[in-house]
Amino acid sequence: MPRTKAQTAALLSSPEDTEAQFYEALLNGDLDSMMAVWAEDEDISCVPPSGNLLMGHAEVRAAFEALFEHSAVQVRVEHLRRQRHGDVAMHLVAEHVQMSTPEGPRDIYLLATNVYLQTAQGWRMVLHHASPTAPEERSGTADGNATLH
Repeated sequence: MPRTKAQTAALLSSPEDTEAQFYEALLNGDLDSMMAVWAEDEDISCVPPSGNLLMGHAEVRAAFEALFEHSAVQVRVEHLRRQRHGDVAMHLVAEHVQMSTPEGPRDIYLLATNVYLQTAQGWRMVLHHASPTAPEERSGTADGNATLH
């Protein structure tokens, strides 16, 4: 069931809450919940695994809408590093995505950088950048000792 704006706002009280909402929206294929995590500023950016730079709400929304037309995204997330400096937080994560393709199920491994900004409306995402990787090329731990590329 989609969340109300009040429920979403309550969840976005920390970068961790915002990130949880982002991945929940992916899992549920919920476009409204997905867009609720993004800052209202038009300077938001998303670089999906394809490498195309998406800038602003219209482009980001259109990309997730197209993604969700096919299905929700089955993703497992491993947190590699979390940093917070004042009103900005950066999270590095490993994403294991399972997709259905015409050729059958496919596993995709990604490294992603999620950047959050504390706004008057709570913590909001301003950047999601995901790059393909092989599972053996990614190493690191949540304690901050990570090798990414």
